[in-house]
Amino acid sequence: MDKRSIIGILLIFAILVVFSIINQPSKEEIEEAKRKSDSIAQVELEKATRARLEEEAKKNLETKVEEVKTDTIAQEIVLQERENRLGSFGKTSIGEEEFYTVETNLYKIVFTNKGGRVNSVELKEYQTHDSLPLILFDGPETLFSLNFFSGNRIIQTGQLYFTTNLAEHTTIGGPKVRKGDEGKEKKNIDNPGESKVISFKLEPEPGKFIEYVYTIKHNSYMVGFDLNMQGMNDQIASNISNLNLTWSYDLPRQERISKWGEDRYTDLNYKFYDGDIEKISQGKSKREDLPTKTHWIGFKQLFFNSTIIADDNFPSGAVVESKTFEDNPDYLANFYADIPIPYNGSSKENFGMAFYFGPNHYQTLKQYDIGLERLVYLGYAIVRPVNRYIIIPVFNFLRKYLDNFGLIILLLTIFIKTLVFPFTYKSYISQAKMRALKPEVDELNAKFGADKAMEKQQATMALYRKAGVSPMGGCLPMLLQMPILFAMFFFFPTSIELRHESFLWAQDLSTYDSVLKLPFNIPIYGDHVSLFCLLMTISTIISTRLNPQTASSASMPGMKSMMYIMPLMFLFILNSYPSGLSYYYLLANLFTIGQTYLVRRFVDEEKIRAQLLINKKKPQKKSGFQARLEEMAKQRAGQQPKKKKK
Repeated sequence: MDKRSIIGILLIFAILVVFSIINQPSKEEIEEAKRKSDSIAQVELEKATRARLEEEAKKNLETKVEEVKTDTIAQEIVLQERENRLGSFGKTSIGEEEFYTVETNLYKIVFTNKGGRVNSVELKEYQTHDSLPLILFDGPETLFSLNFFSGNRIIQTGQLYFTTNLAEHTTIGGPKVRKGDEGKEKKNIDNPGESKVISFKLEPEPGKFIEYVYTIKHNSYMVGFDLNMQGMNDQIASNISNLNLTWSYDLPRQERISKWGEDRYTDLNYKFYDGDIEKISQGKSKREDLPTKTHWIGFKQLFFNSTIIADDNFPSGAVVESKTFEDNPDYLANFYADIPIPYNGSSKENFGMAFYFGPNHYQTLKQYDIGLERLVYLGYAIVRPVNRYIIIPVFNFLRKYLDNFGLIILLLTIFIKTLVFPFTYKSYISQAKMRALKPEVDELNAKFGADKAMEKQQATMALYRKAGVSPMGGCLPMLLQMPILFAMFFFFPTSIELRHESFLWAQDLSTYDSVLKLPFNIPIYGDHVSLFCLLMTISTIISTRLNPQTASSASMPGMKSMMYIMPLMFLFILNSYPSGLSYYYLLANLFTIGQTYLVRRFVDEEKIRAQLLINKKKPQKKSGFQARLEEMAKQRAGQQPKKKKK
């Protein structure tokens, strides 16, 4: 290669280098080209992604269509099966259970569209013994259903789904501020005092329905319940005169376990149309057929009850049943009622009822004037009036001015001891007279041997008559006090006012005060030590020791021993009774001891004996009846010789 060729090649190379440098893109042009390249790549990616998503959506749609077709076929099969089994009610058996809460100032009721029934009731002013919300009953343990024949099919509305006009949560009598809503403005749903009407409707065909109408009022434990039916005359068998309303639930424990507490006072009650009230005690598993009309049926626990009440009456033929649960820490029993509802077969039917969900408070129940206050057990017929007309009015009067129940029981004790003091004083004077004549009685015992018991008795009675002493003078005043003593025995265990009220070491005056838990169980006594009961027993022994009647029974060792054994027996029995009752008996014993010292100070037994001896020497004035008896005896004695002569 010659020199000119090399120079030419170098020039060409130089030209190319210069041309490439001149035509090199700027930094901005490079970045712009890069952006264009990235945009093209993003567009291509989005196009590919969209195509993939469209393909997947198409496949999912095809799958869902197939699933809907399958579900539709399954639903059609289920619906067909239900219609075959339930007729026109078949479609109402398919649905989803929903719950609706209604609150007042007194309770919270949860309704369910399944069965159109009350699912649960919580009393907001009360708690269980362990400070949990007090639930009268809850869904899974509750049965409420209207049962009848439609064609040849048995329809149970408790398994069917109702429609309702009720919102998910309703407050009556003012808004309920929920947790997390504090400080937020809440719109009042209902004005205070206003009632709320809630309906659940079961509609097998358009224009034909069974409707439950509940009326809930502010500040009332009574819930109105009306059963309305329209156009059901061609749905319900025409050859029946009654439908059957079934109501049942398991009663949860609300109080501390005690055989003398909630276990004893839980029972199923019913009131006949003629006014008689009967019950099935909780301790019995029993079924009763009610042969006459019934006004109400109540499931009662110690302090609370749920009762269904007819505006007029339920027809005869109701069935009630109680099943006990042995040693169940959560539930007491299952109560069941099968109640006939009259059915006339007309196009429109209505039957009015009501529910009471609330406490066994005497005054609250009495205001309804339908005998519900009898659910508060006030004792036997002979002592019930004492509680109704004396104890409860005085107790309620004291409650108006005092909040301390220990002080209320103290004042109640003072009132009762003052009320019976005249009888106590008369009994003491009679016993003092008997003791004053003891020397003369001992002389008669020595004069007449054991083989002349009749003569000794006649001579003793003659002595008492001459001295003006009645042997019954000490017993009769004590007998008159017995109704009050027993009235208090029944009043304290059933008084809801004492529930969760504390005094001194007793946390709850409605149950026993346990100051010591024993590692073992003593029959009858229990596995704890009640201090109030122990103090009551000690005070009873002291009172017995100071009682003049104890000293006068020295001639009867068996009787004297029995008077000391009785307080020990009550120690075992009352150890598991309400501490309020033991506290009352303790106060009563202390007042009795004080009265004994007071009477002894002001009563001179020597003066009484002197007066009796004077009475003994006075000529005895005979009553007209006694004079006639003696005259008849003389006439008979004079006729005896004449008969012998003949």
